[in-house]
Amino acid sequence: MIGSGGRESAMAWKLSQSKLLKKLYIAPGNPGVEAHGEVVNIGVEEFEKLSAFALEKKIDMLIVGPEVPLVKGIKDFFKSNLATKHIAVIGPDSKGAVLEGSKDFSKSFMQKYGIPTAKYATFTKETLNEGLHYLATNQGPYVLKADGLAAGKGVIITNNLAEAQATLKEMIANLKFGEASAKVVIEEFLSGIEVSVFVLSDGLNYLILPEAKDYKRIGEGDTGPNTGGMGAVSPVPFADAAFMKKVEERIIVPTVKGLRAEGIDYKGFIFFGLINVKNEPMVIEYNCRMGDPETEVVMPRIKSDLLELLTKVETEQLNTVKIEFETHAATTVMCVAGGYPDEYAKGKVISKLNELKDVMVFHAGTKRNEKGEIVTNGGRVIALTATGKDRNEALAKSKLASQTIAWEGKYFRSDIGFDL
Repeated sequence: MIGSGGRESAMAWKLSQSKLLKKLYIAPGNPGVEAHGEVVNIGVEEFEKLSAFALEKKIDMLIVGPEVPLVKGIKDFFKSNLATKHIAVIGPDSKGAVLEGSKDFSKSFMQKYGIPTAKYATFTKETLNEGLHYLATNQGPYVLKADGLAAGKGVIITNNLAEAQATLKEMIANLKFGEASAKVVIEEFLSGIEVSVFVLSDGLNYLILPEAKDYKRIGEGDTGPNTGGMGAVSPVPFADAAFMKKVEERIIVPTVKGLRAEGIDYKGFIFFGLINVKNEPMVIEYNCRMGDPETEVVMPRIKSDLLELLTKVETEQLNTVKIEFETHAATTVMCVAGGYPDEYAKGKVISKLNELKDVMVFHAGTKRNEKGEIVTNGGRVIALTATGKDRNEALAKSKLASQTIAWEGKYFRSDIGFDL
């Protein structure tokens, strides 16, 4: 498995429980996954090194955690090489990863296949003036999205027209998010409550995983700038059988069929970022991998052997297995570096890890320093996941652990799940 975040930590924890697993390597991993497999010091974009390692160790399966290597074509690299083409790759090729890699592509895909989503228009440097006019002729709130990958930070929402127009200029003319914002999607603001739905697809069949709700804003009560995610809960009360039936019929089925119709052989996870608008599900975005921090609550709710499910993907046999869920609730609270999502320090020593009780500790941004101590190495540092008979019982455990763990400048949101 490649990746080094909380998502990969949770997946490593789950994979390590499989009766089918002989050996798990995680590249580049982090100190938290050492208990579940062997950490390998190779970066997620070092395709040559990863394939050489896979051949040396006689790897059967490659699980791709993050989106960047998928968009950059890690699957294409493995499958176009005679020596590595037999290796099962969990994740789409670069053609399929465009679902996340380009907001403009995903919006036109949804439009083409009748998948419910917000109205939109796309603008570039050449059409910047038209974009400014488009904003002026629409009502706020205004939603501006960088077309390409921007690490979860390429979305700006504002009620102020002047600010929206200034932001559009900054994104396109000044490349606020680099090449990712050379093209900007402006879309209608949808009012409702969000939910993340995940499927594992073999290109023909699919399994629906437990749903989750994450909390993107840095501040209590969903205030302040967007982050990569401050916590998550599963199950989500409003995502009942009736709501999920609509999701499956109107969104999941046309997406899987649409990908096939486009000639995309999509074998991997699809993340549907949905919003519940008056009990009708609509798509905000697609991701071509599992979400983070949602994976940290989804994995503890899967009762089935995850690796057994994954072995059915390459051979398009997902229809021969069932997925079972645990009945308990799972919650995660993300502890982050002070200053995140803006400037923050790294290298702060983390203490009291061995005092944490009743939680799963999923490392998201950590490493070992020269003394061997575990230190902070990212904005989001550690996800503390708990299970309980209901959400409140699980949250109480996650919060207690978040108060216990310590490093200089630590911050966490104590109101995860507040809006449910």
